[in-house]
Amino acid sequence: MSSQMVMYDEEFRHIETVCERLARDSVARAVFLIDKNGQLIVAAGQSANFDTTSLASLVAGEIAATGGLAQLMGEREFSTLFHEGDRDNLHISVVASRAILVVIFDKRTSLGLVRLRVKKGAEELETIFQALVERTAKEGAQTPFAELTDEDIDNLFSV
Repeated sequence: MSSQMVMYDEEFRHIETVCERLARDSVARAVFLIDKNGQLIVAAGQSANFDTTSLASLVAGEIAATGGLAQLMGEREFSTLFHEGDRDNLHISVVASRAILVVIFDKRTSLGLVRLRVKKGAEELETIFQALVERTAKEGAQTPFAELTDEDIDNLFSV
């Protein structure tokens, strides 16, 4: 897949709906979708209780480090990670080789339910990302910035 992808409002809203449903159906405290560069895409549930910038950066770093471990072991990747804490647990999974889905949950739910709901949500997200990749390839030359030249940019920012 291409590393360049444009996020359109329609697809963003669809991704947001999937994450909100995942948070509700898995009885999770919060759900985050992060790109592999550590940028937050969507937050659902009780996300205001978290430092999302730090969370996104640390999770992306962990996925990168785990990718290195996978290579050492001859694996393509380890697509799912689980961390169990005293109060909260983290379920982290790679979606469509492009994004990272993080589900934070506590004792009100079970790992089994979270895994079941993540599997369904990840399938939906993968479909959305595939459609985005296709749409970006089709409409890529028609983005508002495609026709801008370096001279246009210089003129825009000159005083």
